[in-house]
Amino acid sequence: MDELRREGERLMTERFGKDTLIALATVEGGKPHVRGVNAYYEDGAFYIVTHGLSNKMRQIAENPAVAISGEWFTGHGRGMNLGYWGKAENRKIAEKLRRAFFSWIDNGHVDFEDENTCILCIRLEDGLLFSHGTRYSLCFGSH
Repeated sequence: MDELRREGERLMTERFGKDTLIALATVEGGKPHVRGVNAYYEDGAFYIVTHGLSNKMRQIAENPAVAISGEWFTGHGRGMNLGYWGKAENRKIAEKLRRAFFSWIDNGHVDFEDENTCILCIRLEDGLLFSHGTRYSLCFGSH
């Protein structure tokens, strides 16, 4: 089982450890809300650069349970606002995101001076990944 888990984690990093589009679902008023977001995966979590006053962040503040879907992967997790992109505690992940999102991050879409520009972390709890006919049931609780 450990070998299958390690292979699943390797595949997650290979597939999502770069700029990748995922669907992020939140809930508000009992209704699901889904949107596409650019994300970067590392060690059981997806990271997203977003605006702290966006609908998704408001919905996550009210209910941090989220679902995601990407290239032959679905999962559940908890959303956490890591706060302002530029704070010292976010320096390491912000540098990784800048490298991952290099093709668009400096195109004017992201205002790095705005303290509402934040990093959303989706800490995964479970997931289902398919690769070349193999199904990987992943549990991320030990991260």
